[in-house]
Amino acid sequence: MVRRFYGLPSLTALATFEASARHGNFTLAAAELNVTTGAVSRQIKSIEQELGVALFLRTGKGVMLTAPAEDLYRALATGFARASEVVNSIKQGNSARNVTIACSDVFGTMWLIPRMPDFWRRFTDISVDHLIGDNFKTFRPSQLELRIRYGSGKWIDETAEFLFDDCLYPVCSPGFAEKHAGASAADLADLPLLNVEWVEPGWTGWEEVLARGGVPYHAASGRRFGKFSVALQAAMADQGLVVGWHRLVGPLVEKGDLVRFTDLVVPDPGAYYLTWNSTRALPAAALSLRDWIRMLAEEERRTPMPLARPIP
Repeated sequence: MVRRFYGLPSLTALATFEASARHGNFTLAAAELNVTTGAVSRQIKSIEQELGVALFLRTGKGVMLTAPAEDLYRALATGFARASEVVNSIKQGNSARNVTIACSDVFGTMWLIPRMPDFWRRFTDISVDHLIGDNFKTFRPSQLELRIRYGSGKWIDETAEFLFDDCLYPVCSPGFAEKHAGASAADLADLPLLNVEWVEPGWTGWEEVLARGGVPYHAASGRRFGKFSVALQAAMADQGLVVGWHRLVGPLVEKGDLVRFTDLVVPDPGAYYLTWNSTRALPAAALSLRDWIRMLAEEERRTPMPLARPIP
């Protein structure tokens, strides 16, 4: 019997492990690979037996990687991403001037896409594909070159470059503001609050905003939404108050579609970052897009923001 040249477990088992680690869930990995959950479990068990170590810890929400499994996952994810990149390059040809960028739905809709016409005028030969979504786990590293992310700026295997920070304040429709004229920041918890939930873990909601502003918070009975853009539509339809990111909602406030409610302003605990895979070089088209976004970010940083004025 001929030994496997690299002494690795089967590629099928490794691919099953990588998908399971990426999703943190055997059921989702099975759906991606079009096999049963039992088949995934058997493949994982076979690798664990071959390596002699446990790779996953079972939790109520899915599975977690053990320390040895973290190292294996990073190596596989990097290798698979590079292989995918080469395959895509072969399919497209070396002359392709294409770049893919990912960002959240609200950032793409309210910040990036309105500015893209300037890029088209400057770089007529570059084609940009946009991956828009709020769950970055659904984006394969091999699918894209650049990301714009919100958070702390620390992500595994990603180079993160600070773009700009932000501040938060309540916004609503002009009609809602008129109906509740005279209300102060201390009254916010008693008004209809529109909550954005089921999004990325770093999302800042009403509870944190009010806590940072020194406003007592209690469980609100307001409506809940899975997308910030939909919550904004509800706010413009007189349904309540939503937490507004100044960099995103500022143009709507200037147009009068939304108005700031009370003088509460708090610093955003997160920031926006431009990221890319730290294990491979960016192609020329991606470098052009990166430099253009850098230029926009510098302009954005020069734009003054409202001063944070939390309640004593």
